[in-house]
Amino acid sequence: MKLAPLALAICLLAGAIPAHAAMPAQPALKVTTLDGEPFDLAAQRGRWVIVNFWATWCVPCIKEMPDISRFVKAHANVRAIGLAYEDSDKADIQAFLAKHPVSYPIAQVSLDDSPEDFDEPRGLPTTYLIAPDGHVARRFVGPVTEQTLRAAIGQ
Repeated sequence: MKLAPLALAICLLAGAIPAHAAMPAQPALKVTTLDGEPFDLAAQRGRWVIVNFWATWCVPCIKEMPDISRFVKAHANVRAIGLAYEDSDKADIQAFLAKHPVSYPIAQVSLDDSPEDFDEPRGLPTTYLIAPDGHVARRFVGPVTEQTLRAAIGQ
């Protein structure tokens, strides 16, 4: 018996995508940055926020970091938080950042301690663009540029 293409696609997708709870429309995020400062996404209401999952070993992540930095510096109504998604030592991440500085705070998260309101990244980099009202305006899997951020925000 032959399945219709749509039925086959539904069957394949049903087995390929693991079931998990959907992200909340307005995700919460409270982390402590590598500098020991608290970062609370809710405190950023009224601004756009770039939430960027990355890793020191991720070449596309390293490539996008200067673009995110420049974009944040150029837009007073935009903030960013980098989430170093790895289990390496904090000192190793700080040494990496000394060679690749950014204009936004960085916090470390791991597979065992991923922010619960955000879906686990399926690839790195993964970036969430949070609108001024706190809802997820866009999710990017793969590197972002100043141009893609500008187009997504409309500035």
